Amino acid sequence: MKLLPGDEISYEVFYLEMRTSPKFEWPKKPSGDIFISNSVKPSSRYFFDLYKAVGGDYEWTDKFELPTSEIDFFLCHPLVRMFTFFKDGWAAGFFMLDYRVTGICDLAYFGLVPEAIGFGYGKYMLKVAVKEGWNRNGTKLLTVNTNSLDHPNALPLYKKIGFMLKNKKKATRVLTKSRYKDSYKM
Repeated sequence: MKLLPGDEISYEVFYLEMRTSPKFEWPKKPSGDIFISNSVKPSSRYFFDLYKAVGGDYEWTDKFELPTSEIDFFLCHPLVRMFTFFKDGWAAGFFMLDYRVTGICDLAYFGLVPEAIGFGYGKYMLKVAVKEGWNRNGTKLLTVNTNSLDHPNALPLYKKIGFMLKNKKKATRVLTKSRYKDSYKM
């Protein structure tokens, strides 16, 4: 069944955490011209370009509702770090680590653009994000959340890397894009 923009749907939000640093080493970089760069004090335009490119198919819309000044404050906060994944010279994904709560690193955003999915980059980038998250002194807990509207491999990948499901809740939202009902699981 095709759902249309404006349709209200139910979905599930999953809250995950990692209480100890993982046993894996820093991941080996996959072959090809790829690298991850710390994007220091990125502009809101840069953030929104990646946010839309990565999350456009998964209903990442919440940040569009906030004033630009609030986004700028978040992006330039000294306890928030943005990393961009580059493939062949173009931005192919990103992740953000938020340390604003003492002892906790929240993996606030994580994802790849559609053209970079299916090559193993997600696992590599997530391992880098996790190692980077634990690399800061005083980190006692890593958290992340995802939902049933996200990429179908998101939750299994988080669990495979070592995150444990802590809680889940049902939610509703109004769709901004068309999608097929069977493209997400409730």
